Amino acid sequence: MLRQAVKGLKQPADPRLLVGFDKADDAGVYLISPELALIQTVDFFTPIVDDPIWFGRIAAANSLSDVYAMGGKPLTALNVYCVPEDLDPKVIGQILQGGIEKMTEAKCALVGGHSVKDLELKYGLSVTGTIHPGRIFSNDKALVGQALVLTKKLGTGIITTAAKFEDCPKKLLKEAIEQMARLNERACNAMIKTDATSCTDITGFGFLGHLAEMTRASQVKAKIYSKKIPYFKGLEKLIADEYVTRGDKTNREYANNVVFKNVEMFMQSILFDPQTSGGLLISMSKSNVEKFQLEMKKAGQQSWVVGEITAKDRKGSIEVI
Repeated sequence: MLRQAVKGLKQPADPRLLVGFDKADDAGVYLISPELALIQTVDFFTPIVDDPIWFGRIAAANSLSDVYAMGGKPLTALNVYCVPEDLDPKVIGQILQGGIEKMTEAKCALVGGHSVKDLELKYGLSVTGTIHPGRIFSNDKALVGQALVLTKKLGTGIITTAAKFEDCPKKLLKEAIEQMARLNERACNAMIKTDATSCTDITGFGFLGHLAEMTRASQVKAKIYSKKIPYFKGLEKLIADEYVTRGDKTNREYANNVVFKNVEMFMQSILFDPQTSGGLLISMSKSNVEKFQLEMKKAGQQSWVVGEITAKDRKGSIEVI
């Protein structure tokens, strides 16, 4: 729907706009000087967990992630939140406190915000970051022969859906919550050190939706190895119990350039599952993968090689085997 809505919109021509919305990238980038560009992004959503502090942490980490996906450093942030009139002010304070914790961790200054009355609670951030204009990891720079590396497990949408019905194991939910609240800062730093070329973070369009944006923008074909996809153990049962989100359908429609070859349905659901504050999906030279994974290991985090860029392709097709 959004793609149709913005199709044909004429934005003011500006040569300083280095990354706009034309290729569905994670954030906009605007040139300030030969050595400096600004990154701008905004994101907010309804609660996906019951604990207000954890909700604040997750929402803030999710918003900050777009800056990291471009290879940048968060600089300032504005709170954006919608609140029902009857919501306890204490709850609002806890949500904001959770967000502040993540902004503090990211060394990102909170400079204000905006709130509106709404029937449903929502929270997130508008974030401004900085980057060198020659080191932007936009989603249109994936190259033939490169490896595709993922930095977080998949399945948070399925898990939080089951949790809403109080049918998710507590240990599994805790693991997913802690991952969602984890910043992508260290993965970004490792990406910069290993000369990757292209990146996107995995959020609402799911793994294959965001990969489709990368392959379309880069005009390449990708091959994904389903057996190498990292996901939370226990998802098989939740999917069998039909705890999939609406995104399982809409993301299939969005990523309409995907061909599956003998891939089980439960894995297809994982690959289309909308993620909240998901990991980075990075294209890099195969010779740099070992160095990247070593940097991630030093940071106490995992990463997985999940596929490769196999050919030039104007349609940006994806093969999952």
